[in-house]
Amino acid sequence: MRTAYSVETVRNAERELMARLPEGALMQRAAAGLAAACADLLGRVYGSRVVLLVGSGDNGGDALYAGARLARRGAGVTAVLLAPERTHAAGLTALRRAGGRVAGAGRGEALVEDADLVLDGIVGIGGKGGLRPDAVPLAAAAGRSRGAVVAVDLPSGVDADTGEVHGVAVQADLTVTFGTHKPGLLIDPAREYAGSVRLVDIGLELPAEPELEALQHLDVARLLPVPRAESDKYRRGVVGIAAGSARYPGAAVLAVSGALRGGAGAVRYVGPAGDAVIARYPETLVSDQGPKHAGRVQAWVVGPGAGDDAATVAEVLAADVPVLIDADGLRLADPEVVRGRRAPTLMTPHAGEAAALLGVDRGEVEGGRLAAVRELARRYGATVLLKGSTTLVADSGGGAVRVNPTGTGWLATAGSGDVLSGLGGSLLAAGLSAVDAGSAGAYLHGLAGRLAAEGAPVGAHDVADAVPEAWRNVLG
Repeated sequence: MRTAYSVETVRNAERELMARLPEGALMQRAAAGLAAACADLLGRVYGSRVVLLVGSGDNGGDALYAGARLARRGAGVTAVLLAPERTHAAGLTALRRAGGRVAGAGRGEALVEDADLVLDGIVGIGGKGGLRPDAVPLAAAAGRSRGAVVAVDLPSGVDADTGEVHGVAVQADLTVTFGTHKPGLLIDPAREYAGSVRLVDIGLELPAEPELEALQHLDVARLLPVPRAESDKYRRGVVGIAAGSARYPGAAVLAVSGALRGGAGAVRYVGPAGDAVIARYPETLVSDQGPKHAGRVQAWVVGPGAGDDAATVAEVLAADVPVLIDADGLRLADPEVVRGRRAPTLMTPHAGEAAALLGVDRGEVEGGRLAAVRELARRYGATVLLKGSTTLVADSGGGAVRVNPTGTGWLATAGSGDVLSGLGGSLLAAGLSAVDAGSAGAYLHGLAGRLAAEGAPVGAHDVADAVPEAWRNVLG
């Protein structure tokens, strides 16, 4: 599992470690890892042209010391100083002793554009509110550079704690981060600026609970339900799907397709699209008597394609079993009823739906995804899975937010979210908690999207068909 910690937590851990180490030792550890990453990226260090973008403080010091190491290996290293009077003095001395040169910001743009490698040490993890005006032209030049761009700890101009980006930021090909991931490296929009991320262990001692955690294959494999020899379809769990309408029967079919591949032993469908569902998936248990009379279920999915059927949404929410609410169900659900439920509730909005629930513009949600998912979870007393380029799962009780590392842009297709709803609901019925069902469902769904697409457009039904392959891939 990958974890990320807040700036405050990282700073505290750094102070505790520095108190036990000789002066400057921690920065040297960081610089050694940074220089090694740059050398790997360059391939041939000797004769390469390296430009350092150096701001004030320790981030600039890391860049200067790394530059000194590259200069000693034969690279031509030039440091562009954005704040000469506040440049890390010892790092600058080390660079000059190694044969590195210094240039003012006025020459920086031309140097950056011709470099083989640009090392971004403008702003560290404490930076807030975007880049200063004098740094903006250099960040833009880095984007035009023919060479690789490497960010020190995180790209300058992004917010380390929230993943927000205010104005221009450095677009890195590689980010070398120290001690732990920072939340902004895992959450869009900042994640898009980070490129590949390389973690350098500098010996920090961090708390047990992080700000963010990203599941990996082994973590998901431990969560997935596996039937035993004595299992039958009811012991494996039964998921109810209350979805679809005369106008949107496909939503019901797609939700059922995800549910059938999610680990539950049986799927019950309730709604007006029964003929369409049974024609595609004859193994489905179909009823037209409403949720109360559908038979025993261990979890419900409600909302995909429901139109204005508020009565069915209310009936499902009254059930004393876990419920996943998606799509139209999010609009139709009474917030007070959701907050008052005793059984777990998992809400799965995309950014537009989240914005409507919060009463803000969609852009505010997309620009501050971490804040939005936490606020929704708090406001509704539910677990919230915020879909998007970075899918996040937050629990109403606080704790670490889960960030999904799988997925592809090809998943942005009609009906894909319906498949995810059925998949997540099936995992709920199989016994997973709301957080685990949302996290594992998003992971499998994203991986299935990658496997189905392979770089080409796909439909939602292709994603559902690829879920078994994704499941096998996770279990190894």
